[in-house]
Amino acid sequence: MDSIYLDAFKIQDPCDGRRKLFHRRQRTYIEHRMADLFAPDPQDIPAPAAGPLADRLRPQSLEEVVGQRHLTGPDGAIGRMVAAGKLGSIILWGPPGTGKTTIARLLADAVGMRFESISAVFSGVADLKKVFAAARDHRRMGEKTVLFVDEIHRFNRAQQDGFLPYVEDGTVVLVGATTENPSFELNAALLSRAQVLILNRLDASAMEELLARAEAIEAKPLPLDENARAALVASADGDGRFLLNQVETLFSVAGAERLDAAGLSALLHRRMAVYDKDREGHYNLISALHKSLRGSDPQAALYYLARMLTAGEEPLYVLRRITRFASEDIGLADPQALVQCIAAREAYDFLGSPEGELAIVQACLYCATAPKSNAAYKAMGKAWKTAKETGSLMPPKNILNAPTRLMKDIGYGKNYAYDHDAEDGFSGDNYWPEEMAPQTFYAPVERGFEAKIAERIAHWNRLRGERG
Repeated sequence: MDSIYLDAFKIQDPCDGRRKLFHRRQRTYIEHRMADLFAPDPQDIPAPAAGPLADRLRPQSLEEVVGQRHLTGPDGAIGRMVAAGKLGSIILWGPPGTGKTTIARLLADAVGMRFESISAVFSGVADLKKVFAAARDHRRMGEKTVLFVDEIHRFNRAQQDGFLPYVEDGTVVLVGATTENPSFELNAALLSRAQVLILNRLDASAMEELLARAEAIEAKPLPLDENARAALVASADGDGRFLLNQVETLFSVAGAERLDAAGLSALLHRRMAVYDKDREGHYNLISALHKSLRGSDPQAALYYLARMLTAGEEPLYVLRRITRFASEDIGLADPQALVQCIAAREAYDFLGSPEGELAIVQACLYCATAPKSNAAYKAMGKAWKTAKETGSLMPPKNILNAPTRLMKDIGYGKNYAYDHDAEDGFSGDNYWPEEMAPQTFYAPVERGFEAKIAERIAHWNRLRGERG
């Protein structure tokens, strides 16, 4: 801007805050007016080329958002906010391509607030300071700001703490978007000031609605038969943006002849399932595998095992978890379960992938079909707890070794009952510290091999009672 327009508004008294604010606003007004005067005529600007299909189909109202009716409907959290005209800070948690960015923008429009968007991937502290300063200026003029932060989990803990004062004083209404579990990735202080809203993975009906909208805007049907259409929806894995990108490719390169599923597969690359080995998808699948094994469902267990291994999970990690299961959930109900897992590890080390993965499958199926018992797992917890509580109680002297004369003189090993010399190989002696009553930690179940163990323990308890 020409300096002649600015000199008249130079601040004469820097100590006068009100005059300073007045001149700053006047300067901003002149800058905007000058920009309007010298702006090119819209008719002289060439029309932009049509944007991507996903952008052209972006909903213009919350009612047009597909697959998230539980949030945007009249009874949903977002629907109630819009009806009340009041917006609180929220965290939108959901898979990719489910409408998080679109919902944030439409939500700001619905309540008449200014919308500001940043990405945690490309922004730093300096960018945040500019955003907060601008939001504060607009707030002074009576305009509230919705700050949308995409991939908010990418900010570190200190950066997340930086939002707190601006959220608390109302400078911004924070709308964060994340594909990761907020419980693990966001500060507790930030979560306590925001409502977490969970977006669903788009189901088949929502995806079909997107396909219908795409066909309407392109004014032609997709060149796919029924099976290929279903395969296209399945390949998107609940990601609406990915689906529309695939549709755009089909409209661009496919001919007039309808494709079957095989033709579609040849034309489009198949999408790999979403799976981050260090994030929530990893823990969800290993949890599902463990629960399926515990529930004696070999088919489901094999499915989740396949999900992990085909997504690139380290096979030995999965086998370690199955081995842990063999002790935790099977134990002595079938002692061979642990043997199978150790053998699978040796086989995998010997064969490598992919041949060695069959041994992991065998261990998985063995554990899924074995009788279940967590008696050993529960016994461990009880024993560990009691050991910590009782401290360093001395065992009874009769079962202590006496390698020296002094130890013999004070009673170590005295009157020890050697079980092999007793009837039935069982003396029934007391092995607990004198200050402690006998405890029961291990209670075998009436399943598998543990049923026989239960019989033995009951027999020994009976003999112990008879022999005092």
